[in-house]
Amino acid sequence: MIFRSGRYSGFLRPISYIIDLSIIHVLAYRFFEQDFLYLNYIFFVTIAWIILSLKSSFYEIYRHTHVSTILSLVGKQGIVFFLIVFAFFGYYNNLKINPIDIIWYILVVITSIGIIKFAIYFLLKKYRRFLGGNLRKVIIIGLNQKTDQLRKLFIDRPEFGYQLQKTFDLKEPENTDLQSCFDFVLKNNVDEVYSSVAELSNDNLLKLIDFCDNNLKILKFLPDNKEIYTKKLDFAYYGVLPILSLRKIPMDEPFNKFIKRSFDIILALFIIVGILSWLTPLLAILIKFESKGPVFFKQKRNGLDYKEFFCYKFRSMTPSPTAHLHQATKEDERVTKVGRIIRKTSIDELPQFINVLKGDMAVVGPRPHMVSHTHMYAERIDKFMVRHFIKPGITGLAQVSGYRGEVENDDDIINRVKYDIFYLENWSLLLDIKIVFQTVYNAIRGEEKAY
Repeated sequence: MIFRSGRYSGFLRPISYIIDLSIIHVLAYRFFEQDFLYLNYIFFVTIAWIILSLKSSFYEIYRHTHVSTILSLVGKQGIVFFLIVFAFFGYYNNLKINPIDIIWYILVVITSIGIIKFAIYFLLKKYRRFLGGNLRKVIIIGLNQKTDQLRKLFIDRPEFGYQLQKTFDLKEPENTDLQSCFDFVLKNNVDEVYSSVAELSNDNLLKLIDFCDNNLKILKFLPDNKEIYTKKLDFAYYGVLPILSLRKIPMDEPFNKFIKRSFDIILALFIIVGILSWLTPLLAILIKFESKGPVFFKQKRNGLDYKEFFCYKFRSMTPSPTAHLHQATKEDERVTKVGRIIRKTSIDELPQFINVLKGDMAVVGPRPHMVSHTHMYAERIDKFMVRHFIKPGITGLAQVSGYRGEVENDDDIINRVKYDIFYLENWSLLLDIKIVFQTVYNAIRGEEKAY
């Protein structure tokens, strides 16, 4: 039986495929005068779209999926669809169709598909919240802080469509045992079981897994006080042997790497040509006029895989032989008058777009530290080195979240590392764009720790 209670994905996904492919083919009809070529287009694009969708999980959208994830899926699908369509019309170049018309066609198709996808997503949320449909009956096994958070989420977010039947506390002997949970699940036709890992022994875990498997119940575990389960684990098979790795880094995937690098190059060229080309001579005059020394300041930093590179900035301090050892502090006497202005507005960081173009840095990523500080933090701060799995950035999630500038105590660097690890494990192009806009807004507004 492919359609279980409370699940519409068995209907929605085939319907979504049909709607999306219909939009693609109906809007393309005007390009073709010969039926044969139009049928070729239908066949080619249909096969390509289905393969692409399966590969990108374009239709794998669930009730708990975040809006930003859907936007990211639509964006990725749109980029590859663009290449597919131009590949077809490039092969059949005798059609002599204006490329601008093809671009408009692609934009209309992707926009229409995106609107329909969001309409279904939000209509289902309203349907669950106000009409009580598309519901899943769930229970929670174990009572602790994590399961209580989940209980509150089920109650406070009815649009998710989870109907909590009961929470079982196995620690209290007078309350219940595991068999009572099984009886309740069967009697009340529960769809999903959520269990705390810490609340069960290994034997009980196996019993619970066997029960759910044998009775076609979905089983999900909450990562609580067992530290390894709190990580973003990646699951794979080596032959038939299941293997867990501690994290999956989205930027390691070739397609994501291409998207991020393209974004970096485009933005870097825009800044270098559009801003640095005329701003550099003006700042050079002001910097030289106030103090002797070079216009640019370069300093060794640690980047991808801990490799050292020279990071460029506009010089904002008087030259000092110990500049590579001491970070700027509040009311630092080394900072010049011009330097205070360009540091406050983050203009001093703009030459790092040259680093981005060279490939040493990305626009968004963990901020690189001075080599001396990196060695120090690597010894003192847990998981500090994880930041070096990806390229460092001109700005980052930690910086727009209030952790930029001087490291005043260990809490500053610990929180910075937490945000950096979250970023590398949850990267998306939309997240990069959001961070860039937040950085620009913060620079215009002025930040307290920009000194």
